[in-house]
Amino acid sequence: MPRVYGTMRSCGSNPRGLSFSWSRKYNERHFLSSFREERVAMAREAGGGGGFHRAGALKQQNKPHKGGRHRGKNARKEGGRVPAKTLSRQQHHNLAKLDRRHRAWQLRRQRKEVVLEEKRNLGRKGGPPHLVVVVPLHAGVAIQGTLSLFQSSEASVVCQTEMGPPGFALLCPRSKVRWHFVVADAGNLHVVLDLAKVADTLLFVLDPYEGWDATGDYCLSCIFAQGLPSYGLAVQGLSDQPLKKQIDCRKKLCKAIEKRFPEARLFPLNTERESALLLQHLASQKQRHLAFRDRRAHLLATVAEFVPNSDCALVGTLKVTGYVRGQNLNVNSLVHIVGHGDFQMSQVDASPELFALNLRAANRPSKSMEDQGDLISRGEQMEEDVKVLSKADASKQESLQLEAVPDPMDGEQTWPTEEELKEAEESLKQSKKVAKRVPKGTSAYQAAWILDGSNEWEDGSEEEDEEDNFMDEAISQDGSSSSEQEEEEEVATEVDEGEAMTLLETLQDDDKMEDGEAVLEKYRQERQEEMFPDEVDTPRDVPAWIRFQKYRGLKSFRTSPWDPKENLPSDYARIFQFRDFSRTRKHVFRQLEREESNGVEAGCYVTLHVCSVPVSAMESFRQQQVPLVLFTLLPYEQKMSVLNLLVRRHPGYSEPVCSKEEVIVHCGFRRFRASPLYSQHSSADKHKLEQFLRADTATVATIYAPITFPPASVLLFTQRDNGVHSLLATGSLLSVDPDRLVIKRLVLSGHPSKILSKLAVVRYMFFNREDVLWFKPVELRTKWGRRGHIKEPLGTHGHMKCQFDGQLKSQDTVLMALYKRVFPRWTYDPHVPEPLRSSENSLPCPEEEMG
Repeated sequence: MPRVYGTMRSCGSNPRGLSFSWSRKYNERHFLSSFREERVAMAREAGGGGGFHRAGALKQQNKPHKGGRHRGKNARKEGGRVPAKTLSRQQHHNLAKLDRRHRAWQLRRQRKEVVLEEKRNLGRKGGPPHLVVVVPLHAGVAIQGTLSLFQSSEASVVCQTEMGPPGFALLCPRSKVRWHFVVADAGNLHVVLDLAKVADTLLFVLDPYEGWDATGDYCLSCIFAQGLPSYGLAVQGLSDQPLKKQIDCRKKLCKAIEKRFPEARLFPLNTERESALLLQHLASQKQRHLAFRDRRAHLLATVAEFVPNSDCALVGTLKVTGYVRGQNLNVNSLVHIVGHGDFQMSQVDASPELFALNLRAANRPSKSMEDQGDLISRGEQMEEDVKVLSKADASKQESLQLEAVPDPMDGEQTWPTEEELKEAEESLKQSKKVAKRVPKGTSAYQAAWILDGSNEWEDGSEEEDEEDNFMDEAISQDGSSSSEQEEEEEVATEVDEGEAMTLLETLQDDDKMEDGEAVLEKYRQERQEEMFPDEVDTPRDVPAWIRFQKYRGLKSFRTSPWDPKENLPSDYARIFQFRDFSRTRKHVFRQLEREESNGVEAGCYVTLHVCSVPVSAMESFRQQQVPLVLFTLLPYEQKMSVLNLLVRRHPGYSEPVCSKEEVIVHCGFRRFRASPLYSQHSSADKHKLEQFLRADTATVATIYAPITFPPASVLLFTQRDNGVHSLLATGSLLSVDPDRLVIKRLVLSGHPSKILSKLAVVRYMFFNREDVLWFKPVELRTKWGRRGHIKEPLGTHGHMKCQFDGQLKSQDTVLMALYKRVFPRWTYDPHVPEPLRSSENSLPCPEEEMG
């Protein structure tokens, strides 16, 4: 018989044969289920037979399902639907992998079509001719032989240009391409840079032995800093050498070219076939864009005519003819003639094209120049009347206002009351009665003992002394004095007529020696600035509180507040300022895109009537063969403001450059003279003044200049005594912001004479008691990192008791930093003298040369 456990019962009492505990649970479940059924039935009877179930308070709440990849999570939290704009922004995150690939393929195809369309329009019908600027980079390059290869094609037509820089037009009816070749003289810096501003392609011609010389290297440095458009490299005369030497010269040239032009192809240019291959490469390569010219309409003059005014023959209307490039041209906008200034236009005429193709004669073989002349339909075009495309509207035309007219009553004025006026009159009478003439340096107590019959005191003596002190400060900073100028004038007056030539030579030698001494003094000052930055000696003849009365102390240069509208100079009343420059810039560019269809379309051959142009512009174009380049201005670009240029010193220039030293600035399409202030480039709201342009870091140059919307390239030049312009620094336009704070720091130094725990007696920082009391609130620091403050003066010779946060070392130096906001000088001059032709002896040390 099987064993029966105590927990089991007989089958009669437990029909399921389960244990007692399991049977109890079964009964409880059965009771609960029956109880629920009764409750549901009662709820149905009470609710009229409708089934409804209310969840309890402790029912589990699961999170809802999140559709997509958290789309609109932040918007859903705020309690609302996801806006359509937000949904479209996030749509690219929700695309499938295949859709993303398809979208990327579409974008690539669109960009490719834009590039192909640009290639098709350049130099063909409906667009301007392909402008190629030929730049010889070596004095030994025979440029005429290079040009003759392009002109030797029998299937092309050559049209010589009559005015401006030397060049010609090449018309190719078979390929339906028009070329305009212009030769740039590498020795004339302005000609090279002006042509590079508007060129579609730069063709650099190299020497087979040396590649480029010092002049060509300097020219390349300037072009790279301004902006390099599409380019081609050609070498002439390589086939005249033996085959083995050809391979060696080619390897040597390719190795040198990799530094300047990585992944560039070098084309030989010796035969007509090689010139055709080079033209095919220039026509099919991708065009490189310059931002400052793509947003503005520009034009290279092919023909110009000057019509003088009736009242003055030196000023008149300049009729400039050429192809419109870049954007569409609006007659109501202003036009800038590079090197001459801003002007208004009166009307725009449609002129008959000089470089037009006659495609009917393309299939006829023509070998003589007379037969090739049939391709150009000039006669029919000249018979047509001149068509006026647009005339200027006086109500919509931009003004030539350069500066704002300051209102002397524009500031806040509070009219005094009658009591204040009476008090002012009484105090004026008392001051007149007490006024006496006393010797300089006499105190008020000593002046009281002087009788009334003695000399009367002049009211303006203190102001004159103060001005003399500030003049002495400026003279000491400039490194020159009036006494030296007086000595030079005395020497010049003592020259006799018989000995004029001999003394003139000696004076020239003396001037050279003085220039050398001035440069040596600059080197010393720069070296001293590096060793002891911003440290100055406290003057002993003038109280420090008078000498440094415009300076203030700051708790922290980074976090202490400084109001940008405080104590502005009078020049700030002449400039224009934007409330938000970046927003205005975006608005101008968007407006330019909306009005893209207005005005004369790019590619048209037009004549611009430019008003009030000096006759010198026409003389330089006709006689000196200087290119005449025009750019249209965007809104507000003719007005003066404060420009901040981010520049870096050029490695080929080693001489020290001081702040407020006059330089020649090439900013975008403009060039002018200005005196910049150099300051540190940082993200803080205050920027420390740099006395010299540093060579190891980027620096911000602040100047007064016309407004220019970035991006724009910047080049700084300095003019040497021989008239050559030396490249000083390169960079770009940072911002147009008059509120940028340029702070000059000045450090006074003293030495601890007695040290006791955290206290120390400091001397040689000041030399009288009044100065110590005046600068008592300013915080002190030491070169070894201690900080402290002045407790009290000791004696009458400038000694003071100071307390620091730790014990000083005897070799430590106590410093006090004072700050003052500085502003640039208003030396803006749009007239820049033409540089003399540069030679290898007059150029600065090049960055790299090819041996």
